[in-house]
Amino acid sequence: MGKLDSLDKRIGYTFSNKELQIQSLTHRSASAKNNERLEFLGDSILGFVISKELFQRFPDAQEGQLSRLRASLVKGDTLAKIARELELGNYLQLGSGELKSGGYRRSSILADAFEALIGAVYLDSDIKQAEHFVLQFYNEKLAACDPSKAQKDPKTQLQEILQAEASALPVYTVLKTGGEAHNQTFEVECFIQERNIKQTGTGTSRRKAEQAAASKVLEMISNE
Repeated sequence: MGKLDSLDKRIGYTFSNKELQIQSLTHRSASAKNNERLEFLGDSILGFVISKELFQRFPDAQEGQLSRLRASLVKGDTLAKIARELELGNYLQLGSGELKSGGYRRSSILADAFEALIGAVYLDSDIKQAEHFVLQFYNEKLAACDPSKAQKDPKTQLQEILQAEASALPVYTVLKTGGEAHNQTFEVECFIQERNIKQTGTGTSRRKAEQAAASKVLEMISNE
């Protein structure tokens, strides 16, 4: 049994076009023919499948609740966890630099590979098969969802607190960025002028850094 055959068993799907499967697992550090376009496609398919499933499962849930549930299900940490359970890191094709730095363990690379795999399954079959592929990894997570407990993200919580006080909204400023283009880190400041509060947060995207900074501001406000 070849290496990819063992992956077929893990993911519950056998590719007709093995080249698609290989491409979905190829990081851009390894080849110009990599998984970035497949990841773009898989991201859209994942969002659609999860949105459809939440819409059908929770007919009384409001749009905001559904959006927050979807965000928690398709976020990078969730995707990376699924990828680790599938041991996708063992099948990735990485450039020498990424291999040396442990790229096969990096959450962002694993999450992207899982989304690329979704895109590859769709191209290898059809949307029905891609939907089945996604849901086999999400059925338990979907069953555990509760719209009434879908917590708002820190930025939204902070904005609502300030709006209730008729205060000016937070100002978010990128202080610095670092790292390689495929593995950047951002440092963002959240400034509340009327309270003279400044907190910084870091993350692998500007949005994540903003959320981290907002979370620190919320903690300060709750302790006042």
